[in-house]
Amino acid sequence: MARIARDSLMTLEAYARGRKDFRARVIAHKKLRTVHVGDHVTLLFEDELTMRYQVQEMLRIERIFEDEGIDAELAAYNPLVPDGSNLKATMLIEYDDPDERKEMLARMKGIEDATWIAVAGMSRVMAIADEDMDRENDDKTSSVHFLRFELAPPMIAALKSGAALAAGVDHPAYRAEATLAPATRDALVADLD
Repeated sequence: MARIARDSLMTLEAYARGRKDFRARVIAHKKLRTVHVGDHVTLLFEDELTMRYQVQEMLRIERIFEDEGIDAELAAYNPLVPDGSNLKATMLIEYDDPDERKEMLARMKGIEDATWIAVAGMSRVMAIADEDMDRENDDKTSSVHFLRFELAPPMIAALKSGAALAAGVDHPAYRAEATLAPATRDALVADLD
């Protein structure tokens, strides 16, 4: 998949003019790429458009317009664009109550390594997590993790032929799974070469 190039980004002025429409387009796009795994884990499968939006937002918020700053943002977010043989997701652990969240993040240490996807009839693909930095300490895990799922060629072929796709977590403190809606599965298949 193509990486986001600096010269393909909108200037701060152009982004300010087009932000409302671009944002609405990205929100609709993200809905198709969002998978709720139980009540407290959400996987947002990233792609070039979701990362382009993230970069444009960071440039806007931080008022970054110099090449060095733009390159730093691209270096941070381009690794989250799928490479054609994988799916990449941001995993969000969500508990509204702060006390419950604190307790569960302590109990969920290692959850990122217990997260998987599975093509119907094939073995699970376990997440490769947080390649940018460790997001866990002695006390708790982070509420946000970045995951990569490497798919074998037969899995990609099966998905392109319409095979179902499921996602799940198999951790002692949290177990849940979900079969992706056909429209979500189709959106993710577009990430695969």
